[in-house]
Parts: sequence; C-alpha cells; structure tokens
Amino acid sequence: MTDRLLPPALAEVARVGFDYDDGEGVDFEPYDLFDAAEDTTAWLRLWTGNPEADGSAFRVFGKDGAGGLAAIWTVRPGLPPDDQPVVFLGSEGECGLVAGNLSDLLWVLADGFGPREAARYEERTARPHAAFTAIAERFATTPRRPAVEIVLGARAEFPSFEEDLDALCR
Repeated sequence: MTDRLLPPALAEVARVGFDYDDGEGVDFEPYDLFDAAEDTTAWLRLWTGNPEADGSAFRVFGKDGAGGLAAIWTVRPGLPPDDQPVVFLGSEGECGLVAGNLSDLLWVLADGFGPREAARYEERTARPHAAFTAIAERFATTPRRPAVEIVLGARAEFPSFEEDLDALCR
C-alpha cells in the first residue's frame, strides 16, 4: 500500500479539492491514493486499444469529469515521483504535458489551472487560488512562474512526448 501513497503536497491538494464552477472552474477530481498499477494498465489498454500496453510508466493521481487521467510519468530513471513530469491523458485520446515536476504542478494549480486545462493550455486568464498557493509556498522547490511558462517549459524539455507515448503504448 505504501507505493500508492501520494507525496504530501499532492495529498494536501486532494484534501482541498477543486470547484468545477459550472465550467468556469477546474475540471479535476484528485484521488486520495495513486491508482493501483493494474487499474492504470487496464485503462491504458482501453485508451490505446492495445491489449499489450503497459501502464507502469504512469502513476495516476486524479481524473477529469470525462474520465481523462492526470499522472506522473516516470520517465526519469531512478528519480522519485516528485521529480518526474506530470501529464494528462484525455478520455478522447488527447494528451499533453502539464509540468516538468510536482513542484511546478503546484504552481500551475496555484494559478487556477487543473491538469486538463494546463495540458490543453486553453486561452484563459489565470485565476489564483489561495489554498493551492499556500500549498505551493510550503512544498514547492522551484520558483513561482506563470502556468503558461511552466507548461511551455515542460513541452520544450519533452518535445517528443506524444511520440514517446505512442511508442510506449504500441
């Protein structure tokens, strides 16, 4: 069970929760624990249509209302979940990078974006969130930056994310 425990910052985010606000807020439902590995693999197999797909590279920690998943992508060998990029895998096959690490995700959340909103980076105004800002100020190890800068930085670091994901799921 300990391998399913969320890092302390994500556990606090889950306790605060998100307000959908009739589509004006954030569409995200955080989990209290990481999804079980077998559940992640089952979802990935359905998502890709590949019965051999392996979900072990993802640590799922929440979903949006349509069933898209937010996950830590364990692509950096030997590093803990906090130091891995955060991705969104949408229910309709869309996907994208959210942040380069958990610390940056905290700043994205503090700016009022959820994983889906950040990955798609919809043109919307930042809506600072006081509770998530307080969590980021306590736990973040990276400097505060606007969400768009964080998302673009993650995309620059992993420019072949979609191809890597496609290869992983074949």
